[in-house]
Amino acid sequence: MQTVIIVLHLMIVATLIATVLLQKSEGGALGMGGGGGGGGGFMSSRGTANLLTRTTSVLAVGFFVTSLLLSWIASYDRKPATVIDAPATQSQPAPPVSQGGGVLDTLKQQDQRDSQQPAAPQPPRSQ
Repeated sequence: MQTVIIVLHLMIVATLIATVLLQKSEGGALGMGGGGGGGGGFMSSRGTANLLTRTTSVLAVGFFVTSLLLSWIASYDRKPATVIDAPATQSQPAPPVSQGGGVLDTLKQQDQRDSQQPAAPQPPRSQ
């Protein structure tokens, strides 16, 4: 289903680009239809402009509809994802912050334990 909509979307896009490029620009410098005389053409310049404008409108609506449909199909099977797949296991649960179990308190306790332990004697330095 999605592949069919993508192919239809691409066909609409290509036709829309061609339709926009066929239209006569306001300045007249980039228009491909030429300006001025209408000899024995299929349609008058006014009729051609109306046809191209309507065609562009219909193709633009088709483009928006297929874009929204593709977006809806892409999000249809999406499930909410979590950052953490499985809960982390801890060897000891941390005490609550209200009991002084914050990170700074833990670092202070670690520093106090290190300062209470006697320092190991250092070997003499050779000169």
